[in-house]
Amino acid sequence: MKTVITIQHTQSVHHTNGMVGSWTDWPLTDIGINQAKNIGIKLKAELCGKDFVMYSSDLQRARQTAEYVGSYLGSTPELRYELRERNLGKCCGKSVLWLRENMERQEKTIDDRMFSDAESRRDEWNRLKPFFDEMMSSDKENVIIVSHGNLLSVFNVMFIGLDVDALNVCEMHGSAGGVSLMIENNGKRIIKRISDMSYIL
Repeated sequence: MKTVITIQHTQSVHHTNGMVGSWTDWPLTDIGINQAKNIGIKLKAELCGKDFVMYSSDLQRARQTAEYVGSYLGSTPELRYELRERNLGKCCGKSVLWLRENMERQEKTIDDRMFSDAESRRDEWNRLKPFFDEMMSSDKENVIIVSHGNLLSVFNVMFIGLDVDALNVCEMHGSAGGVSLMIENNGKRIIKRISDMSYIL
């Protein structure tokens, strides 16, 4: 049996200042730091005695979340580029208002890009898939993944075995600080808990 816990990074500066997240490297707010510590405390109680591996996006807000959580679990996260948020191209470093006023293309399918140098949802899927396959086929029975909202929505669809084209008609989004619990047992994949916000309190 494989247990996968995903954590959406906690409150970041871009959640409070109206700026785009994406690949802009925002740090956590003080609230976000406290939220990450609370997640670590609660997971320590749940995971006592279990061996696990922790992976994190290398962007600062996810890395910080993973480091605070890991400090309670005695674990150092392995940073993975594949777990970064979706790259929105030229709007990185700009405001959400700028994005709305300057968007080059509305995203109607998973192959559309808001900006010519941005990733499409399919691009994001293709970036994540090799890591996902590596993680699921490894002998690590307990895995913690710290990443971002858009990326984890793709991860959720991937985990339950849907094809990339399913992203044209469905998504499973969470919230900042949400913790999800997933299990694979004898080939059956089960999402037992999704974006549980009680961990940040």
